[in-house]
Amino acid sequence: MIRHLIFLYIAISLFGCMNGSETETKQGVNAVVSYQEAHRPQYHFTPEKMWMNDPNGMVYYEGEYHLFYQYYPDSTVWGPMHWGHAISKDLIHWEHLPIALYPDSLGYIFSGGAVIDWKNTSGLGTPSQPPMVAFFTYHNAEIAKAGGIEVESQAIAYSLDKGRSWTKFPGNPVIKNPGIKDFRDPNVIWHEGSNQWVLVLAASDRLHIYNSPNLRDWNLASEFGEKDGNHDGVWECPDLFPLQIDGQEKWVLLQNISPGHPNGGSGTQYFIGDFDGKVFKNDNPPAMSLWLDYGKDNYAGVTWSDAPNKGGQRTFIGWMSNWQYAQQVPTAPAECHDITADASTGLV
Repeated sequence: MIRHLIFLYIAISLFGCMNGSETETKQGVNAVVSYQEAHRPQYHFTPEKMWMNDPNGMVYYEGEYHLFYQYYPDSTVWGPMHWGHAISKDLIHWEHLPIALYPDSLGYIFSGGAVIDWKNTSGLGTPSQPPMVAFFTYHNAEIAKAGGIEVESQAIAYSLDKGRSWTKFPGNPVIKNPGIKDFRDPNVIWHEGSNQWVLVLAASDRLHIYNSPNLRDWNLASEFGEKDGNHDGVWECPDLFPLQIDGQEKWVLLQNISPGHPNGGSGTQYFIGDFDGKVFKNDNPPAMSLWLDYGKDNYAGVTWSDAPNKGGQRTFIGWMSNWQYAQQVPTAPAECHDITADASTGLV
C-alpha cells in the first residue's frame, strides 16, 4: 500500500507594504512593483497590489508558465472575484499581464484550471493553433443573496494568443448546477487510457468526476469521497494526476478543505489510488486522512498542466494564507500595497 508519495517544499512569504521610496523592477516584471518595500517578498509571486487568493488555471505553453489567481483589484479584502494573470519562464521572475477574466451577468469568476487543447477537440481553435481553454466557476451573488441553492455553475473561456486575450464561450455554463450549494473549482486533464477529457469538481463534501470528448459537453461519470478522508469542512480545489513510483503508475488526488485541517482552518488532504478515466479507487482505508503539510499557510494548491516533466515530477503552488485570518490585512490602500503571497512546492 502506497501511502506517502509527496515531497513538500514550502518557503514563507509575507504581506507587502509600499514605503513610498524609490521603486525598482526585477527581471521579468514589466509592471512597476517596488522591491524596496519593507515586507515585499523577494522570491514568491505577489500581485502589484490589493487582494489575491487561490492560484488558478496553471498551464505551461511555449516556454511560459501561466499563473492565474483569484483577484479583487479594488480592495485589500475579498470582493467580486476576477482572474489575475502573470507569466514566467522560470517560476521566479514574473511578468504581470492584464486581468484575464472579469465578472459578468452570470457571476463572479471563481477558481478553476486550464489546459491546451492540442487536438482542437473543442473546435475553438485550429489544428495548427490549439486553443488554451480555461475552466472556472461562476458564482452568482444575487442567487446567493436571495437564499438560493443553485449559486455555482461551470464555464469555459478560450485564448488563441498565448493567453493574452480571452473569449468566454457563448454556451456557458457547460455544467449546470444540480442542486448543490458548494459546487465549484473545476480542474481538467486529458486521460490517454480512455481517450477523453476528465474534469474533477468539488461538490460539497465529495468529488464529482465528469467526462467529455470536446471540453464543451460533459457527463457525470462517478463520485468519490462520501466516506473517504476528512469531512469537517467544504471540499475545494481538487487536482488529479498520475505519478510513476518504482515503475508503477499511481494517481494522486489533491483535495483542499476548509475548515478541517489538523492545526485549524484551511488545509490540503490527498489520496493515493488508481483511476481508469471514470472512477478513482483509494488505496488507503477510507477513514485515513493524509495531509500535504501541517502548517496553516498553504491552501488551495494545485499543479501546472502541460509543464516540463523532469523525472515524472509535478510542480505545485498554493495560496499562503488561511481563511481563519486571511482578511485581517495589516495594510491600507492609501499608504501600502496589500500583498497576499503564496507557498511554492514541488511534488515527486
